[in-house]
Amino acid sequence: METRADTGILETLFGVRKPVIGMIHVRPLPGSPRGRNCDLAAIYEHALDEARRLEDGGVDGLLMENAGDIPFLKPDEIGFETVAAMTVIGDRIRQATRLPFGYNIVANAAKASLACARMSGASFVRVNQWANAYVANEGIVEGAAATALRYRSLIDADDIAVFADVHVKHGSHAIVADREVAEQARDVEFFGADVLIATGSRTGHATEGTEVSEIRTGSERPILVGSGLRPENAADLMRVADGAIVGVWFKDNGRMSGSVEVDKVRDLMTVVAELRQG
Repeated sequence: METRADTGILETLFGVRKPVIGMIHVRPLPGSPRGRNCDLAAIYEHALDEARRLEDGGVDGLLMENAGDIPFLKPDEIGFETVAAMTVIGDRIRQATRLPFGYNIVANAAKASLACARMSGASFVRVNQWANAYVANEGIVEGAAATALRYRSLIDADDIAVFADVHVKHGSHAIVADREVAEQARDVEFFGADVLIATGSRTGHATEGTEVSEIRTGSERPILVGSGLRPENAADLMRVADGAIVGVWFKDNGRMSGSVEVDKVRDLMTVVAELRQG
């Protein structure tokens, strides 16, 4: 199946067709249950090291997430300390690498992500619940589009792209169970997302090609695979999608807490390079 989306925004941001964005899972930050007595300098250095490893392996972009702050807070409860620390990390990554980067402050903190992006020079954000409402690990989480887009304009950040999930992972779809994935994709597009994301049910779980196809039915926006891409399924998924975000597969232990293995990054990027030539 050939993609029919206008993928110009992805090529503008990342300079290539079918970009692969590597995840930086930031260690627990001050204010989180696991962040007590943490060494901020070590946290910053770990994030920088992950960025360098991903760049050495050949990814096309980076996406930072405060992944160590489990259990995640709802957006309005996230502290200023989280935004401050993540902004520092982004600024250091901007200075240390040549890759475009973005933010996903969880859970669903679209305005916090936009603030970090604007102040550190990032070019995109990821928002997991952009339209509709979901029963997530954090409880009922409502779509962020209305307030996020107004805030983006307020801080003069309209050039920061929004990557938004459809049929989000880590949550029940009970509230939207009466609506097809294609219809939910229409909502995400209609509410102003620039790029749509298809995922599996949990972090690292492979995205189904049928999920991508259903989203494609409802939207003309570019679609990224948001979880589970690896060399053995890259050909099938990248044939129907316009790019991917890859996280735990690159890690030495297959978990967010692990460290990026450069050889694993190179292995996947070799496969992707061959697909781009096809």
